[in-house]
Amino acid sequence: MIIRDTREEWRVTGTETPFRGNKTGVRTDEVVMPDGAVVKRDYQVHPGSVAILALDDDGAVVVLHQYRHPVRRKLWEVPAGLLDVEGENPLHAAQRELYEEAHVKAGDWRVLADVFTSPGGSDEAVRVFLARDLGAAEGERFAVSEEEADMELARVPLADLARGVLAGELHNSCLAIGVLALTAALAGDGIDSLRPADAPWPARPFSS
Repeated sequence: MIIRDTREEWRVTGTETPFRGNKTGVRTDEVVMPDGAVVKRDYQVHPGSVAILALDDDGAVVVLHQYRHPVRRKLWEVPAGLLDVEGENPLHAAQRELYEEAHVKAGDWRVLADVFTSPGGSDEAVRVFLARDLGAAEGERFAVSEEEADMELARVPLADLARGVLAGELHNSCLAIGVLALTAALAGDGIDSLRPADAPWPARPFSS
């Protein structure tokens, strides 16, 4: 038996968008169930995101400490950002976000994981990259504002982050997925077994 997610789309008899925000919205679909009943399903419509687990030569990960208002917490996270342009190459977006948030560049990129962050209530898809061979980015640092103006940067050993996730002390989903995926890869077939940075991503198709 092959355990693999499959594409399937149940019939939608009606749809509306009661809310549109700057980057995301809320959609209500009328979906036909297997027994013929029609029910309404509300979900966030999201452009998609990228996240970057940037690992230095000492085995430490670049992390950010940032306030997140919906959960009323300051979370330790990995650099991440939205796919602002439809069809945008996720690797290019990840390179941009790593530069803007951490002022770091990387010479080696792999795909760690592709995930739906909350498939019961959102269509957000995230590609989590592994970035290695780190160096300081060239040029001026990106000007920050709003929550990012209070952001702190640090480098934390991968093992410490893994312990923090399992202890319930670190809660950001992209950090947890990236840290645990890399830990599993290192304990298994190694980094060379990871998918290349330009691997297909059916959830968010992109051009080269």
